[in-house]
Amino acid sequence: MKLISPDELPLAIEALEAGELVIVPTRRWYMICANARDLDACARIYAGKGRPRSKSLAYILPSLVAADDLFVMTPAAIQLASAFWPGDLAMILRWRDCEHAQQYQPVGVPNALVTLDSGILGQLAQRSRVPIAATTANLSDPTNTLGPAITAAEVESFVTESEISVAYCIDGGISPLANHLTIVDCTETPAKITRSGVIHDRAVNAAITAFS
Repeated sequence: MKLISPDELPLAIEALEAGELVIVPTRRWYMICANARDLDACARIYAGKGRPRSKSLAYILPSLVAADDLFVMTPAAIQLASAFWPGDLAMILRWRDCEHAQQYQPVGVPNALVTLDSGILGQLAQRSRVPIAATTANLSDPTNTLGPAITAAEVESFVTESEISVAYCIDGGISPLANHLTIVDCTETPAKITRSGVIHDRAVNAAITAFS
């Protein structure tokens, strides 16, 4: 794995498009990324992390327009997107076209975990010619209380321990929040918080009820 600067994002994009894995920083943690349609690349993430296949990777949207094109945006989802995207919220959304969604098995079908990131991860999704699947850079070990990597040095330790082949890690310094995306299931009514994270539950509920 080679450490590169944020200015060298095109190198990471080229690697992803060639079927390789890259790791990029967010405000929360460092995230390991693959082409969401590349089953082999995504399988390497699952195997290296020891992640259960039942836990989908996150689909990183390139834009808000893409959210509406690809997914069923319920009134609650629209309100949450307006309030918090791009940002630290993920939503479980239903694909509009389940046949099309079969190309994206690693991020879930018929529902996917979807987010729109405001930083380098979002830029990666915007500029890449392939869709981006991502998850945190850490082993899936419930006994690990430290959490995913928040520095490039911790990323290097993760890559060594997991034996995952990673082309590049963009060194973005320290991830200051060291916390997860807040996840809201918007496939049913009412929408339901399924994991608390950076965005407080009260803020989520306020956004859902503000226009109801």
